[in-house]
Amino acid sequence: MLALIIDAYSLVVFVSVIASWMQPPPDHPVVRYSGKLTEPLLNPLRQILPSMGGVDFSPMLLLLGLQILKRALMGLGS
Repeated sequence: MLALIIDAYSLVVFVSVIASWMQPPPDHPVVRYSGKLTEPLLNPLRQILPSMGGVDFSPMLLLLGLQILKRALMGLGS
């Protein structure tokens, strides 16, 4: 069950990244809700890992962390 939640959250992070490239209106529901779900974890990562050359690597770091967490939880379950 936790693996499914992590996968769903990873999808929301991915959608948020794609939306940032497409620049839809800020009041678009996808932008609003994905931002509300992802920004609480992305903002602290941005403090640790500032953007380099205008590229924000915090979503990549978050996705990596989520996959590590998922694998650790799956290892505990077996």
